[in-house]
Amino acid sequence: MARAPTHRRRRLRALPFNRMIPNILTLLALCAGLSAIRYGLTTEWEKALLAIMAAAILDGLDGRIARILKGTSKFGAELDSLADFVSFGVVPPILLYLWAMQEAGRFGWILVLLYSVCMVLRLARFNTLLEDADQPAWAANFFTGVPAPMGAGLVLMPMALWLVTDSELFRNPYLVSIVMIGVAALLVSRIPTFSFKKVKVPSRWVLPTMLTVGLYAALLINAPWATVAATLLLYLVSIPFGMRAYRRMLERSGDDGGIEEVDEIEEPAEPTEDV
Repeated sequence: MARAPTHRRRRLRALPFNRMIPNILTLLALCAGLSAIRYGLTTEWEKALLAIMAAAILDGLDGRIARILKGTSKFGAELDSLADFVSFGVVPPILLYLWAMQEAGRFGWILVLLYSVCMVLRLARFNTLLEDADQPAWAANFFTGVPAPMGAGLVLMPMALWLVTDSELFRNPYLVSIVMIGVAALLVSRIPTFSFKKVKVPSRWVLPTMLTVGLYAALLINAPWATVAATLLLYLVSIPFGMRAYRRMLERSGDDGGIEEVDEIEEPAEPTEDV
């Protein structure tokens, strides 16, 4: 007679609630992103953009809170990556398709697929670099290409400008197509961009920084889409400066490599990090 297996099924250990908070924030970000599709189907474009913004804010918080609470985990990293793909890789192009690209027919849907494919490749590349411990310390100040939340913001910039100006120019399928192709290229590019995660504010600049944040919040409340559009434009302007700063750091570190080696600059071994 066959003997019953002696091993016991492993049970999940009880977890403190504070270690679950990062994953809860990730799930809330996912729900916010998916809710944008619902608003898009009812042509409530402002609410759709607000939902994407909420997803981006929650995505920016979950990794940082995970490190503060010491709740980082492999599960959290995988959950965060999957949620990012849905919220920033699937929802934005579908919104653009519902908003403007249906008029482009099959070509409009091809661009939706192109953007989503580029986003998933960007996230996959990031995940493969998480365990790379051979990077210099300064590399954590840069991303390879445009990170997922910022990519979603850039591709939705025509919609934000349309809400500001009410001009049908920004709803033109040809213009939206150019933006989608350009942002998709930035996602999979090897261009170094600032991560802004390791920025330290000198003590004498703490008060001015807080005042600037307060002013920015006031602008967001009173002129949200103009402020968002201006922020995205400033980010685009920062890209050449990021490339220049990266090259300078390469020269100082004695590395004779060029921009082709940029795919080794993501921050390593920090699960649930922004991607």
